[in-house]
Amino acid sequence: MAKAIWNGTVVAESDACETVEGNLYFPEASINREYLRPSTTISTCPWKGQARYYSLLIDGQENPDAAWYYPDPKPAARNIKNHVAFWRGVEIEK
Repeated sequence: MAKAIWNGTVVAESDACETVEGNLYFPEASINREYLRPSTTISTCPWKGQARYYSLLIDGQENPDAAWYYPDPKPAARNIKNHVAFWRGVEIEK
């Protein structure tokens, strides 16, 4: 069971993650959405497409753009559609 933990709180937990470029992508259904805040940040990957971001807000502390996802990934990355990955201090336990 993989877990994403930040600020002592489990943000996501799943046995059905996808790994791409060393990052673990959690299925949307496994995310504790109460901790996510939409971000206006956008980035582009040449082979995955356009990424959108979430900030985490836990116990009054914010971790800006700590999660990202591809709402409409390119065909080569279709396995991460409806999945979210984490970084910026979010601990991933496998």
